[in-house]
Amino acid sequence: MSDKNDKSDKSWSGKAALAGAAIGSAAIAAALLYASRRKERAEKKQPSPEDAPETD
Repeated sequence: MSDKNDKSDKSWSGKAALAGAAIGSAAIAAALLYASRRKERAEKKQPSPEDAPETD
């Protein structure tokens, strides 16, 4: 009887670990996409040295 409970516990923990890995991978991918978009926006906002107004 205890063997049956051990198998169900192992399969549940395996599924939970797999789900956790999938969620973690998705979170990392989202963070990388967010960071790259933020970097692109920051680069677009900075004026190039040729376009900068001359100040004396």
